[in-house]
Amino acid sequence: MFRRKAVRFAAICLSKIRGSALLSSVLARIRSAAVLGIDAYLVDVEVDIARGLPSFATVGLPQGAVKEGRERVYAAISNSGFEFPLKRITVNLAPADVRKDGSAFDLPIALGVIAATEQDSPAPVSDGGRSFEEYAVVGELGLEGDVRPVRGALPVALGARQAGLKGVIVPTANMAEAGVVDGMEVFGASSLAEVAGFFRDGRPLARAEVDRAALFGHVAQDDVDFAEVRGQEHAKRALEVAAAGSHNLLMIGPPGSGKTMLARRLPTILPEMMLEEALETTKIHSVAGVLPAGASLVTVRPFRAPHHTISDAGLIGGGSFPRPGEVSLAHGGVLFLDELPEFRKNVLEVLRQPMEDGSVSISRAASSLCYPARFMLAAAMNPCPCGYYGDPVRSCTCVPTMVERYRARVSGPLLDRIDIHLEVPAVPYRDLANDRAGEPGAAIRERVNRARVRQQERFAARPGIFANAHMTPRDLRRFCKVNAQADALLKAAIAKLRLSARAYHRILKIARTIADLAGAADVEATHVSEAVQYRSLDRAAG
Repeated sequence: MFRRKAVRFAAICLSKIRGSALLSSVLARIRSAAVLGIDAYLVDVEVDIARGLPSFATVGLPQGAVKEGRERVYAAISNSGFEFPLKRITVNLAPADVRKDGSAFDLPIALGVIAATEQDSPAPVSDGGRSFEEYAVVGELGLEGDVRPVRGALPVALGARQAGLKGVIVPTANMAEAGVVDGMEVFGASSLAEVAGFFRDGRPLARAEVDRAALFGHVAQDDVDFAEVRGQEHAKRALEVAAAGSHNLLMIGPPGSGKTMLARRLPTILPEMMLEEALETTKIHSVAGVLPAGASLVTVRPFRAPHHTISDAGLIGGGSFPRPGEVSLAHGGVLFLDELPEFRKNVLEVLRQPMEDGSVSISRAASSLCYPARFMLAAAMNPCPCGYYGDPVRSCTCVPTMVERYRARVSGPLLDRIDIHLEVPAVPYRDLANDRAGEPGAAIRERVNRARVRQQERFAARPGIFANAHMTPRDLRRFCKVNAQADALLKAAIAKLRLSARAYHRILKIARTIADLAGAADVEATHVSEAVQYRSLDRAAG
């Protein structure tokens, strides 16, 4: 009986404590943001401090790093000269029905705790203080109160501007990244005390000043150049066509013929990125956490070359907490798959949808995400397991069944989505021994740029289309009209090579690119003839 009375007495006391807490609780609200996919949405960090047994609860679907943040917040507040309240603290991350991940909520939660305990209440704006409602705050806290970089600073700044906020406060290391967003204030903070002083009495924070025009004009991999490639003039021409129209490319040849060497020089002849492309690519790299510290915009087209042991999630993206894969990290640039048949078949098959749509859709029970994945695929493979099938000098040691099994590792539907199939033969000795340098990449890039300018003018009214390879069937009917001679050539090629409708469309796109390189307004028979030559696997099948 005594035990029941004691339990009842404790329950009554606890209810009274909670009742009094409701009457005396203090609430603070800090604006923050979270990233979903590659875009950000605003999150209200609501901090309620009430009298009661000391506790710290975070609600609003927080995940691991957010839950662990309470220990970092406690230490950072205590070590920054503020008093951590030994009361019942409740933190709500609204909207509460979306999962929150990452450490970027440390700073706004700590700021909310300080504000709710009225240790650093913001002064009126007229007296130099700043309003919590006008700024989005993100940052990870160290135990000493220092502010550390976070992922997704650029999407956060873009999301805050879209929501009509006055500015954002990000870690100092993220200033250059967030500072490329025009039309808003971007401040960098190095400590919790600095941010608290900013809102209390308007203490100055470092403000980001980024000259976006100065970021452009860089070329990928300046340490390599096409002038170093001896011979292979046919292959160089094919890469020029691929770069001019952003076409996918497959190189087939024996070991040592220069396939990898050519692929690594492909980014050096690609045109400069446009602002829209640079922003989207930077958002992907920022969310993935691969943007170098202190970097701003990604203005050099990326070159990604994953190993053939990569998993399908590593290539396409996903995981328990979805992250962009290699196809998205190569957005706007080149995805190079060396030794294509060595990749697992299920890994290669997941490429088909992003190659067609230019995006990756990842569906999970909790959410569905979409990552951009508009890349140039450059792949290389040997003609057979030993590598010398069809070589005029060295004999092949593979039996026909081995060759068939080797080539069958790359499915027909995937090959059909690759625009250019290029045979890269071994380099003759006379070309290897020739001391004369080849055509420099700068000259090739100049022709590619001129072709891309024509395409930009052509697709000015078609948002999201930057090159001929991105055309839809409707665009083909409008921009790829052929004369009677070219039409007859196409008809003969389809009949002889038994081309699919997709292959037919890709030949038209390549022909349109060849015409742009030549400065021709219409697609002529000579352009179609060269485009057909870039379907070597179709010729072999025919």
